[in-house]
Amino acid sequence: MIGNPGEYAMTRILLVRHGQTEWNRHEVFRGSADIPLNETGLRQAGALGRRLTGERPSAIYCSPLSRALVTAEVLGGPGGLHPQTVDGLTDMSYGAWEGQQHSQVKERHPDLYARWMAEPHLVRPPGGEMLEEVRRRAIAALDTIAADSPKTAVVVVSHRVVNKLLLCVALGIGDEGFWRIRQDTCCLNILERDADRTSVVLLNDTCHLSGLEQDASDF
Repeated sequence: MIGNPGEYAMTRILLVRHGQTEWNRHEVFRGSADIPLNETGLRQAGALGRRLTGERPSAIYCSPLSRALVTAEVLGGPGGLHPQTVDGLTDMSYGAWEGQQHSQVKERHPDLYARWMAEPHLVRPPGGEMLEEVRRRAIAALDTIAADSPKTAVVVVSHRVVNKLLLCVALGIGDEGFWRIRQDTCCLNILERDADRTSVVLLNDTCHLSGLEQDASDF
């Protein structure tokens, strides 16, 4: 059991990417599509849940999409914590690209896809969001969570794009640094926040996934 929430000198944010889905395995754009975890994703969440017991989080927040929500439910199980969904943590909308493999988008929209891979901060997928829009809502969500959780640890379960953007902000780099940060499935990042700054303590750690059938992946 996690036990009573721990007390820290500042807010400790345990930022997690959700576990694996079949669309991760096949490199399909997910976005706002509500794709469930696969069996590997469930095992990944269980492994991370066991790792987090020593942190004694006071609360768990997550995107409302089921791949994040179910990951959060598994993580909260040992301590009897029930996830609170936060709309601002929802994955980026890819619009018309959702449900298509990267190879298909590359073939059908070669110029736009090439720019997405080179300058993602300047691209809006047809009918979708830009990184700046996702970053603004994600920062607002994290600010509210941190303000509500002073000097405790909280788990925040979101998506690859959202986590990358939050980490770019914490590291003081712009959205153009998006591809410089990996976020493997069910990875753990740790941020510490006080009134003046956010520090990155741990980035894209997956040691808890050692021995699972399939490796985590940055898709």
